[in-house]
Amino acid sequence: MDDRPDVTSAPAEGPDDQEVVALYALVAERLKQAHARVHALNVSADAKTALTRQLLIVTETAKRDLPEAARRLSRFVHDLDEGPPPLD
Repeated sequence: MDDRPDVTSAPAEGPDDQEVVALYALVAERLKQAHARVHALNVSADAKTALTRQLLIVTETAKRDLPEAARRLSRFVHDLDEGPPPLD
């Protein structure tokens, strides 16, 4: 007897709520844009590394708490919009 689950009758994995899917897509696109902005900054490599780490934290947060990740990303982008990060 085969103990493997029947994958033909198992529900598809992942979010099926269209709002959640849309939020994932929005956060993913905004993360991509934020990474591009950080890459283009005229700051030290250490400053870019620190900013990239912050974006990686947002990425990890999105895996567990998508609304919180969206809030963190909004704050990050707002801070970038306010001006250049402090130089080390």
